[in-house]
Amino acid sequence: MRLILGLLLSFVIAAAVGLGATFFSLTHGVAFGTYTIGSWTAWPKTGTQDIDPYARATFARSGALPLGLADGVGFIARTDDAGKALDGRCEVMLSGTTPLARFWTLTIYDTEGRLVANILKRYGFTSQEIVRKADGSFDISIAPRARSGNWLPTGGVEQYILVLRLYDTPVGVATRATRETLMPTITTRTCA
Repeated sequence: MRLILGLLLSFVIAAAVGLGATFFSLTHGVAFGTYTIGSWTAWPKTGTQDIDPYARATFARSGALPLGLADGVGFIARTDDAGKALDGRCEVMLSGTTPLARFWTLTIYDTEGRLVANILKRYGFTSQEIVRKADGSFDISIAPRARSGNWLPTGGVEQYILVLRLYDTPVGVATRATRETLMPTITTRTCA
């Protein structure tokens, strides 16, 4: 009897740990094959046949459509370069250049993956509409109140994420120089 209870308890614990780890992986976006450049993280294999099962399940659960590796690669930033979570009540400066790409988009989302609501209905920038400096670099101010130049409103949300999608780019799995690629810096300037 004691042996049967011990086995039953072992099965219950194993099932709870396995299901708990799977649930955590699916809800927190844990995926294998990531690479990080500064504050930016990408999962280049999510749009390929080599996608890991947890990433596949995460996309199936969320209904999101990943970029295929032939199309480009998407980077996500949840923190600034100092490791502080991106706060919609603060002014955050995105500066520098993007890696070589035919076209790119920068979009602001809440932590649930929805576009951040704001009165202007402005949710991002594209490489064709950004105002650049003479050297080709740019500054984008991400803040709750209007700023001059390239400004992206946060709507004052508590936390948000930035998604930078590079289309038709050499940055990806096959590129050995991926880790040496320069990405825009993210700096928190002031908080309200």
